[in-house]
Amino acid sequence: MARGNAAGSMLPWLGLALIILIADQFTKVLILGYYKLGDSTYVLPFFNVVRAHNTGAAFSFLAAASGWQRWFFTGIGVLATGFILWLLRSHSHQKLFAFSLACILGGAVGNVVDRLLHGYVVDFLQFHYGGWYFPAFNVADSAITIGAIGLILDELLRVRKAR
Repeated sequence: MARGNAAGSMLPWLGLALIILIADQFTKVLILGYYKLGDSTYVLPFFNVVRAHNTGAAFSFLAAASGWQRWFFTGIGVLATGFILWLLRSHSHQKLFAFSLACILGGAVGNVVDRLLHGYVVDFLQFHYGGWYFPAFNVADSAITIGAIGLILDELLRVRKAR
């Protein structure tokens, strides 16, 4: 495949990643503008909108560390972005795989932007049941999760097709 064709076929996936990034950052700007840290709004019996800051990774992993984790997770995000772009360049014709990578790319960049701008990731979606609360998350985290599920599904379908 010629270089121009590869870049051209990447454009829809980069566009999807950009839409995810914009949606993520827009919602975070709203939360930062209208909520103070710890504020919460009841929406449904199982869902609140909250303002939470996560200095760690998923489920606040390493959030209590002394600050080095900001740059560590930023570096991982930057490396992941480069790797995903490389994969998209050569696999953009594989729709489910490329869709999944684009979701992960948009989410990863969204959280990297937060770490660079604020030193933490802004989370605001909170699901709960009874006294149990799932850790708050955001649009970027949702996109990364959808992308990860897509990658698993893509692999399962690929293995099944190979049989």
